[in-house]
Amino acid sequence: MSDDLLEKYVRPEKNPGTACKGCGLRLAHRRVLEAIDQLGLGQGDVVWGTGIGCSGRQTFVTWKGDTFAGTHGRVYALATGVRLALPPEKRLILTVGDGDAFTIGLHHLLHAARRNVDMTVVVFDNLGYQSTGGQYGVTTPVGSRTDSSPYGAWEPNWTEGGHDVLRLVREAGATFVARHTVLQGEAAVTSLKRAIENRGFSLVQLVYPCVTHFGVQALGTRDLGRIYDWFRDQTAEGVAAGGDKRFATGVVHDGVGKRPEFTEALRGFVARVQNGEVQHG
Repeated sequence: MSDDLLEKYVRPEKNPGTACKGCGLRLAHRRVLEAIDQLGLGQGDVVWGTGIGCSGRQTFVTWKGDTFAGTHGRVYALATGVRLALPPEKRLILTVGDGDAFTIGLHHLLHAARRNVDMTVVVFDNLGYQSTGGQYGVTTPVGSRTDSSPYGAWEPNWTEGGHDVLRLVREAGATFVARHTVLQGEAAVTSLKRAIENRGFSLVQLVYPCVTHFGVQALGTRDLGRIYDWFRDQTAEGVAAGGDKRFATGVVHDGVGKRPEFTEALRGFVARVQNGEVQHG
């Protein structure tokens, strides 16, 4: 991460952070900071929240501005209340893991999408539950050996076999949805900027390698070059061009401006009630 970005946005006592040596989470974190910087936003323009796990420890606690954390999977409900309290020009960014987003937190996330609450959810997906020892999760590639699947993960997941959890997020009502790997720097930053600017619910999934667990257990190596070569080989650019690739990337849905934003709609409804335009009973 460049010294300029660190000095501008990251608390010096939190540098270089808690991620393991070689972890792709630092690169994912950098993509978010690059997007913020390119939009010309300062530390006072963004409120940064998180759930739990690797992604939260590495990101929200390093932000020089306002931060908050929710319990596992519940940060979206908390963020909805924060959004109602914030002025509309403030940007609300949540960095969460794949567990916070797609398992324990999925229902809360889908309801935030249904309401089209103005927040940007960045899912830092390290392909399993790495902060607790490397167990398989709902985005772990089928066949991967992990701490809890020594013979290979065999359950259907949310990203293969015709399934895609991002389609669920889109159908729930999200107005911007995208997926990238951390190696797709320019494309990832472009999507993050679009998401942050959206006055509605946005989700960007950033897939990155966990060297300590996924690299060792699933790929049999801690060599960064070999791990990143595997990621490149498994990536298809274009969400409709996935084929036999693990990661079909790009913009899944761009419906920016096509649905009312939750807090604006709520305030408008309250005003109509107060003016007698909506009758009780």
